[in-house]
Amino acid sequence: MKKFNFRKVLDGLTAASPVGSSGGGSGSGAGGSVHPGGTAGAAGTPREEIQETLTSDYFQICKTVRHGFPYLPTALAFDPVQKILAIGTRTGAIRILGRPGVDCYCQHESGAAVLQLQFLINEGALVSACADDALHLWNLRQKRPAILHSLKFNRERITYCHLPFQSKWLYVGTERGNTHIVNIESFILSGYVIMWNKAIELSTKTHPGPVVHLSDSPRDEGKLLIGYENGTIVFWDLRSKRADLRAYYDEAIHSVAWHHEGKQFMCSHSDGSLTLWNLKSPNRPFQTTIPHGKVQRDGKKPESCKPILKVEYKTCKNSEPFVIFSGGLSYDKPCRRPSLTIMHGKAITVLEMDHPIVDFLTLCETPYPNEFQEPYAVVVLLEKDLIVVDLTQSNFPIFENPYPIDIHESPVTCTEYFADCPPDLIPVLYSVGAKHKKQGYSNKEWPISGGAWNLGAQTYPEIIITGHADGSVKFWDASAITLQMLYKLKTSKVFEKQKVGEGKATAEIVEEDPFAVQMMYWCPESRIFCVAGVSAYVIVYRFSKHEVNTEIASLEVRLQCEVEDIITPEPETNPPFPDASSQLPSLKSLSGSTNTVACEGTMKDSIPCLSVKARPVRMPPGYQADLVIQLVWVDGEPPQQITSLAVNSAYGLVAFGNCNGLAVVDFMQKTVLLSMGTLDLYGSSDPYQRQPRSPRKSRQFAAGLTELSDSPVSLELERCKSPTSENRENSFSRSRSSSVSSIDRDSKEAITALYFMESFARKNDSAVSSCLWVGTGLGMVIILSLNLPASDDLRQSEPVMVSPSGTVLTLKGAVLTFACLDCMGTLTHQPYEVWRDPHSADDGDKTRKRKLVMHSPSSSQDMGDHQFAVICSEKQAKVFSLPSQTCLYVHNITETSFLLRADVVTLCNSVCLACFCANGHIMTLSLPSLRPLLDINYLPVTDMRIARTFCFTNEGQALYLSSPTEIQRLTYSQEMCDNLQDMLGDLFTPVETPEAQNRGFLKGLFGGSGQAFDREELFGEATAGKASRSLAQHIPGSGGIEGVRGAAGGVIGDLTRARIALDERGQKLGELDERTASMMASAEAFSKHAHEVMLKYKDKKWYQF
Repeated sequence: MKKFNFRKVLDGLTAASPVGSSGGGSGSGAGGSVHPGGTAGAAGTPREEIQETLTSDYFQICKTVRHGFPYLPTALAFDPVQKILAIGTRTGAIRILGRPGVDCYCQHESGAAVLQLQFLINEGALVSACADDALHLWNLRQKRPAILHSLKFNRERITYCHLPFQSKWLYVGTERGNTHIVNIESFILSGYVIMWNKAIELSTKTHPGPVVHLSDSPRDEGKLLIGYENGTIVFWDLRSKRADLRAYYDEAIHSVAWHHEGKQFMCSHSDGSLTLWNLKSPNRPFQTTIPHGKVQRDGKKPESCKPILKVEYKTCKNSEPFVIFSGGLSYDKPCRRPSLTIMHGKAITVLEMDHPIVDFLTLCETPYPNEFQEPYAVVVLLEKDLIVVDLTQSNFPIFENPYPIDIHESPVTCTEYFADCPPDLIPVLYSVGAKHKKQGYSNKEWPISGGAWNLGAQTYPEIIITGHADGSVKFWDASAITLQMLYKLKTSKVFEKQKVGEGKATAEIVEEDPFAVQMMYWCPESRIFCVAGVSAYVIVYRFSKHEVNTEIASLEVRLQCEVEDIITPEPETNPPFPDASSQLPSLKSLSGSTNTVACEGTMKDSIPCLSVKARPVRMPPGYQADLVIQLVWVDGEPPQQITSLAVNSAYGLVAFGNCNGLAVVDFMQKTVLLSMGTLDLYGSSDPYQRQPRSPRKSRQFAAGLTELSDSPVSLELERCKSPTSENRENSFSRSRSSSVSSIDRDSKEAITALYFMESFARKNDSAVSSCLWVGTGLGMVIILSLNLPASDDLRQSEPVMVSPSGTVLTLKGAVLTFACLDCMGTLTHQPYEVWRDPHSADDGDKTRKRKLVMHSPSSSQDMGDHQFAVICSEKQAKVFSLPSQTCLYVHNITETSFLLRADVVTLCNSVCLACFCANGHIMTLSLPSLRPLLDINYLPVTDMRIARTFCFTNEGQALYLSSPTEIQRLTYSQEMCDNLQDMLGDLFTPVETPEAQNRGFLKGLFGGSGQAFDREELFGEATAGKASRSLAQHIPGSGGIEGVRGAAGGVIGDLTRARIALDERGQKLGELDERTASMMASAEAFSKHAHEVMLKYKDKKWYQF
């Protein structure tokens, strides 16, 4: 990279003046750097040259943590000693949850759905069975679990697995009805197989179906209960290799559960019945019930119900046993919600769920199956939720869930991420949010309390904001890679409720989710918050700790693409603001045009899409609506969705744009300052000679934000045309703005980026002034001058003037973001007003002076007579020197793709431009020289959800919605990647296994049941032989080495290393043994063939050959 002499570039600049204004937004970049303006400087070190401290060594991409509810869950497991929970999904993911802060995400490389999960209880390991008929052993004794072994079945499909407590032999049932046995330590199949045709009676002519249940008897570990789908139950004696008893039922079996004494068991069936069987009389069940079946009058069997998919039978020492099951409801109530039924003695409680039940587990006090179980809670995994029911209280309340699994309560439509924000914000938001907490939860501690988590070295506050389809906005505390909801704001409350059937009669442009949040803008310092909704409105919120009862101020704005319509202050729609008309002279002077404001007579259809509440509204502490601004229909054409949004608390202005033009509103005086078509913003500086067109009469149907949730959407659908770039078909509109696929872009130039800053508005200005930078979809940058009252005392009464400065800069592709650096290369922040409570009790007179911070950091005020403007479009990044407007650096980020997001962020006390490209690349560029520092192909944008939700923030962090229910956080900082191990929670903590309660005298005397020895003797290679090699293939995993790293140091590390070394040695010895056996076999074969040849030719003469 060449160095440039700023002396030549900047000479002629005089009058040292305060420099200031801040940067940050959303942009993009990656390609080759050029220096088009000015000559390259000699290799000297002029005083103006900025020493950039960031190098490529500071950057590395790494996923940190995933928050939210596991998408499309399929399986559930719990370790009763470690008290951790595992959830498997249809996409091959596993989420492991413990105490708050302990949340781990793992992914099977195959992506096959997880069928079943089994913990090795208190061993720090987990077995997963997947839909591709592979078993995997996960090592949980490291912060990032890894696979130690895999076993892939080739000829049979896995249907059910069972691992007895404290056993190293895993029973695996298959679709063919066979049961195989796997050694957990070596992950090798035993030669012992229970074939289906040996298990059933010889006289049976039909196949019993797949294995749906396996469990060993609580009384005798040498007996295995096998349940087949067609209703056959076999009690198999593992020692004698024969069936002790067989039971048959004429309804399909879904699940089986033992009584802890091992004398009886319960089955659930497809007709909604539960059968209770006694081992002494297996001919028929001694009790059959259909819990939800109607009793017939004539004494016949109750009518059938829906299948009972799972039953659990748990005993208590001091009360009746619990029978808990899912399903089994009667068919005559088709609209009933999915339910979990709890039968305790004669009491039957039906818990209705909001979503279908995937699986449930009863949590018990003991891990031993042959003791009183003493159940205390039920974990219910639903399709879109996880709930835990308290069984110790008679009304069965649910526990308050400490995990952030309700991110998707309403589909997420946009996200913003703020790292290193003011430290007082989190407690303040929590204090107003805590008042909304629901009552009626269990008063017990959350039972999934395993693992350990410590606050890492990274302690700066982080806040994530999510906007949702129902108009709600959630603020989350995201500090130290955790996530906890702080506060929820419902933006729809400012509008009247839509009455059913009114959709066509009113002016709605979106039938579904008319309140969906499309864009958000937050100033943490001033606590001003602004949202843009899908129905073409903007709401400005102020934060207050006091409840108020007040009317909501509202304004209506016309934006259309015809040159003739410049501004419409809407006198008839703004009666509360008589001073609106006083703004007219300044508004008319904006473009130098003499066009008159359209009169009332032509505004018959000037109606907004939604109705703001006209009556006084009670607003609780927190964010309170200060002003609602709505775009209105124009000549039968609906308002176009908002594509850009910016607010500045120091100026008291909010600006927003769409494909028709730009509006600037003074939210302090509640007046419209500017409402102008994009072409008019240029004045005489328009670089394109374009003819204005009439607006299209057809209605625009907005792409539903919530549709981004599920199926991958082709990015081509979101692309838009532009006359400037050759391959514009290969780009699409700004991802976080609305779809503009239905807009005629040849005549409409969308406003894609807005930024308020203290800057040099014109060439050779001697001092900075208040400006609004406007970026368009054609790569044009227009600077508007803001003329604010000289003293803050006059701010409420004097008009604010907005006028084009005449400055127009150009880039290739739609503009995404702006930022400003001072002459030392430090990022300068936007001016802001220090927050004060608008409804404070001690603020009797409203004339209390506002405290404004115009230059931040304060050093930027006096340091030099120039500044750098950083502008990034979807194709390239440019750095301009101001006020000379010389382009110092340009970097062509991508030719074949386009950027979705770009942000100017701080990292390690320096600043860089972070970009996310539609081809999946994440890039960072140095500032101001735009040197590429990082370019990694991270992930392809497979759907619009990622494109719309990806955002960067300071300190090397970023996030996106990886599924409709989950937020994936990542870091691009090498330092955070290095420290990540310390920040993650431990899944495994050393815990003593509880003592068994009812050990007999002899068992206690001889130290155990001896059953483990029996299993080894039965299933080991010495007795059972080897399994067929073609049946399953053993695949060693990578978890061993990582396990050593994870447990490095101390006794655990030494033990782990020794254990893995022994495993590897055993594996090598096994391989050697196999090779030796193979050589012996081939030698024997050779000897045999040689002997046969000798016998054949023994008596023949040489001439007979």
